[in-house]
Amino acid sequence: MKSMKAAVLTAFGDAEKFEIQTVPIPTLKANQVLVRVCATSINPVDYQTRRGDYKELVRLPAIIGVDVSGVIEAVGEAVTDFKVGDEVYYSPQIFGEFGSYAQYHVADAAIVALKPANLSHIEAASFPLAGGTAWDCLVTRGNLQVGETVLIHAGAGGVGSIAVQLAKAIGAYVFATCSSRNRDFVTELGADRVIDYKNEDYVEVIRQETNGLGVDLVLDTIGGETIQRSLEIIRPFGRLASIVDVAIPQSLLEAWGKNLTIHFVFSPQYRGKLEALTKLIERHQLRPVIDSVFSWDQVVLAHQRLEQGGTRGKIVLKFTED
Repeated sequence: MKSMKAAVLTAFGDAEKFEIQTVPIPTLKANQVLVRVCATSINPVDYQTRRGDYKELVRLPAIIGVDVSGVIEAVGEAVTDFKVGDEVYYSPQIFGEFGSYAQYHVADAAIVALKPANLSHIEAASFPLAGGTAWDCLVTRGNLQVGETVLIHAGAGGVGSIAVQLAKAIGAYVFATCSSRNRDFVTELGADRVIDYKNEDYVEVIRQETNGLGVDLVLDTIGGETIQRSLEIIRPFGRLASIVDVAIPQSLLEAWGKNLTIHFVFSPQYRGKLEALTKLIERHQLRPVIDSVFSWDQVVLAHQRLEQGGTRGKIVLKFTED
């Protein structure tokens, strides 16, 4: 078989710009694996790409998508870590040549990991980008330690829902913001103090509950003034990790005066962090949080659902029954 079905982005704009097309299967190189995609998921970077936020990095027509859970169909001649039939999951290179909204995907073996044994493909597809981003923010860049305190913004979201669980697995005390309807949900994920951002001022709450000391680390998934306000409640020599573009200039004098470290995180792809996440998943310290599941050819509806806001966890696109 030399062709596949894919959801192809034909122009920048609204979700209706996707078309289901028949396209060639990508050519397999020596260091790559060919994966039959069982499921993928929708991420904010997907609709941002679709609407043209990164148009200088994307050549149309394009197949986007940055999560894969599937089965290896072929391996390149230089690949020794995997074999045909292995169940794997990974995040394709963001703004790479081929994305995951297709029946097949080709990836460098170095970014691929074996799928957690206790997850279905639908569940596993919710983890690679969001879980990898949470790992990079809290562990690789944030250096979160046992007994420290962390504030996670949007604790019910795709990255936030995994980050809350990961922070608890590390042994931190977790503050998390969310809406009132998600309070019990985020508490169940492991947050020690849930802050209703619509009815409570997280700056005042943290000042009161830390006796004015502040938290060791903040994970920002919102951007805007959230960065600047969060600096007010990070203790001296603390850290902030943000995964959001800084759209407007901001004063960072608060950070300078307290010797804070700020990380703007664009999550790279590599196998090691997926293997670390897999260990936690198989120990039942991390669980998938799935808002909804759509058939892959309902990509328009899936994008519209994510852009409506208020999701809990991830939106998954399935290619096969799982």
